[in-house]
Amino acid sequence: MNNSPRSLSRRDLLERGSMAALGSCLPGIASVAHAAILQSAPQSTGQRPLPSDRRFHSEAVEQTITEIRARISDPELARLFTNCFPNTLDTTVTPGTFEGKPDTVVLTGDIAAMWQRDSSAQVWPYLPLAKRDEPLRSLIEGVIRRQTRHILIDPYANAFMADLNAPPLEWSRTDKTEMKPGVGERKYELDSLCYPIRLAHGYWKQTGDTQPFDAQWRKAMEIVVRTMREQQRKNSLGPYHFQRSAPSPTETLGERGYGNPVNPVGLIASGFRPSDDACIFPFLVPSNLFAVTSLRQLAEMANAILHDATLAQRASSLADEVEAALRQHAIATTPQGAIWAYEVDGFGGQVLMDDANVPSLLALPYINSSPDAALYARTRAFVWSERNPWFFRGTAGEGIGGPHEGANMIWPMSQTIYALTSNSAAEIRTALRMIKLSSAGTGFIHESYFKDDPKNFTRAWFAWANTLFGELIISVARTHPELLNT
Repeated sequence: MNNSPRSLSRRDLLERGSMAALGSCLPGIASVAHAAILQSAPQSTGQRPLPSDRRFHSEAVEQTITEIRARISDPELARLFTNCFPNTLDTTVTPGTFEGKPDTVVLTGDIAAMWQRDSSAQVWPYLPLAKRDEPLRSLIEGVIRRQTRHILIDPYANAFMADLNAPPLEWSRTDKTEMKPGVGERKYELDSLCYPIRLAHGYWKQTGDTQPFDAQWRKAMEIVVRTMREQQRKNSLGPYHFQRSAPSPTETLGERGYGNPVNPVGLIASGFRPSDDACIFPFLVPSNLFAVTSLRQLAEMANAILHDATLAQRASSLADEVEAALRQHAIATTPQGAIWAYEVDGFGGQVLMDDANVPSLLALPYINSSPDAALYARTRAFVWSERNPWFFRGTAGEGIGGPHEGANMIWPMSQTIYALTSNSAAEIRTALRMIKLSSAGTGFIHESYFKDDPKNFTRAWFAWANTLFGELIISVARTHPELLNT
């Protein structure tokens, strides 16, 4: 921690976590609460669904599974990869058409809605295969087009219903905010504007296809830039506000639904974190770093594909402004040296921590948002240590969690990101061993688990974590193939 009187201690941060979630970290509760899900989920036997029960078939994905599995001598690691890498395609996608063009719904798993963040991340590992698999390319094009429709409906929403005429998710129906048809939940999260750009840019680079980037996409991207400008809050608080009647303070925003005050220094406010938990200070640093990368990717696409110099200039100038503000206001001083803060308010207030959900400080290189290698290295050492109030170490492993599931609950996603952002064979080997243990013999990756008991876990069906793990194994096969025999 730095010496600012506005910095928050480990105890302060833990006390701000969800009291309801803290119950799930008591031995036995999570495993009992999720027993029904584990029994009914498509992958509950620890194996893939039968071919006839899978939502989508990709020849390129199946070939990749066969090729990579043949290189893994560890049977449990091989089983995890075989089950997890195709999990998004096996269980969560619904390909279709809208106005004669691809339209793909991607659910998160056990929640019947499509998150802008999760859906982007879930199909991201398939991008390198899309060029040689036309149905897979079309499916991902459909995700981009569906996300475009979502942004045009409401850029402040984080989740949308598969049927855009359906009522919102049950827990959202009494929220005090401007709910629009098709919205599942309206927690404004800055990263929900960045992820669709990341997916679009990655799709373009991998396939060379520009079909999804039409007039509708251009309009959506103009709205993205406008929304980010609104949330710099230079002249007003902006149009977004959100309040929810909930026992947990992480589920609602204070100050009449606008969150804690900020000094308009050029950063972009976010109401909620990528965990769907409320920000303490609205300038969420990893999301602002992600926004810098995403805006520059948008500028590149606006120039090269849309031939729209005006949109490109708007995106580039905003990226430059945010990056400069990050350098001035988002770096904290610690006894071990300067690091990125997790949240700031522009007044000097800083939250020093990290959360497992991506974008996170740990994940900055993974999302190409780490402009200073030395600063990241110090930040990485901080967040993967007990100096981070949401880092936990137990007999079943170590890793980062967050308020979403409470104290002592480790998210395997953090272990996967730890490995994906490491050049150390020893670190990657340790992460693989912990992730294997965290699966508790189910053959799949979970949301979180109690630090001393991997059988005490949350979410038996969490497609993002599964597919991300598959991405890790493919990466390891390329960079450290000897570790697949660990």
